[in-house]
Amino acid sequence: MSGEDRFVLCMLAPAVAILGVLVAYPVGLLVFDSFFKVDTITPHIREWVGLQNYVDALTSKRVMESALRTVQYSLFALFFEFTFGFGAALLFSALAGQSRWHRTIFALPLMVPPIVAGLLWRFLLVGNIGILNYGLVRLGLISDPEAIAWLSSEDIVIYSVSFADIWLTTSFVALVSYAGLTNIPKDLLEAARMDGANALKRFWHVTLPLMRPVIAVVVIVRGVDAAKTFDLIWIQTQGGPSHASEVFSMNIYQRMVRFGDLGEASASGTLFLIVMMLLAAVAYWKIWRPVHA
Repeated sequence: MSGEDRFVLCMLAPAVAILGVLVAYPVGLLVFDSFFKVDTITPHIREWVGLQNYVDALTSKRVMESALRTVQYSLFALFFEFTFGFGAALLFSALAGQSRWHRTIFALPLMVPPIVAGLLWRFLLVGNIGILNYGLVRLGLISDPEAIAWLSSEDIVIYSVSFADIWLTTSFVALVSYAGLTNIPKDLLEAARMDGANALKRFWHVTLPLMRPVIAVVVIVRGVDAAKTFDLIWIQTQGGPSHASEVFSMNIYQRMVRFGDLGEASASGTLFLIVMMLLAAVAYWKIWRPVHA
């Protein structure tokens, strides 16, 4: 081993040690606990149950419903975040240097803590005192402030609580997308224009293919982040009404903290981790990898 290789290993050793302590050990303990019946009151007493915790989690109606709501929440939030964020990035790119202040203002929600954002949107949406409904009344879109129960209707609450997520992180998508757009060679776009391609064709055949790696990063990062959201929803509804906004992460929390079932909570957490890793791998394979193939 050369001196340069030893130097690289020495530089990487602290990071590897920190990741081992802060990531590998907790994940290993999570998987280990998933094979035992463990109560949070007496965590030193363990009873081996094998895969029974996984069977209970996969056959639980409440767990499956929370998983479905997680998919609904994630897809809804990711769709609007990407649509608004990518559209804003295209606008910033068209404005070029004139968009400096626009980008700065657009990035302000990123500085707001999730708890504060959740409280803000709770005051905007809650009951008949929510500012949003009064604004809709003034615009003539609804006749009564109580016409839309954003946070108390079981049919729409899972989408309503995602408004805070969309508002909070659309700027992240916009800034990442804008960074990708600025790296597209201008001569390719100019060559396509000279060949007679209109703006739509240039976007579809030049811009979009070159943005695939950036889109993959956005989809993976924001998709996983939306799927594991807890604080934004908890501060608005605490999973209500009647568990209608209880997502998978919240179900794990309830199972561990309220019901004290550490074993089944660990099994649910392990299943959640596996699914997130599989989704990230699929997104990488389908979106990013074809660029390098």
